[in-house]
Amino acid sequence: MSNRIYILNGPNLNLLGQREPEIYGTTTLAEIRDRCSGTAGKLGFEVDFRQTNFEGELVESVHQARIEACGIIINPAGYTFTSIALLDALKMFNGPKIELHISNVHKRESIYHNSLVSRTATGIIIGFGAAGYDLAVQAMASLAKRN
Repeated sequence: MSNRIYILNGPNLNLLGQREPEIYGTTTLAEIRDRCSGTAGKLGFEVDFRQTNFEGELVESVHQARIEACGIIINPAGYTFTSIALLDALKMFNGPKIELHISNVHKRESIYHNSLVSRTATGIIIGFGAAGYDLAVQAMASLAKRN
């Protein structure tokens, strides 16, 4: 069994710490990456942490995870609600998948309430800010050990 967890981040998440801090907080994506790597390492896992603003790159990362990863944690950002291509790619990944959102999308405008990704997710972590990533890594380690 692979001990690699893919953590995939969609568009605009490269601007965490600057973008709407009242919604997303002040923690940067680099800080989140470092925390995820530390948490995963303590649990016996390694992290492949990626961010892209391009839908096709995100789909390609899911395809690569099929070969290399025991699980996927994904914050698809705007593609959560629009990308059938991402949904189809995630359906082809047989391991556990955790959908992650920094904000509580259900407290926001209705456009954010219908996730396509949720249709294939093993579990969802929503609204815990940057700490949600640590929770997701811990949950993924537990799920991966069961598989």
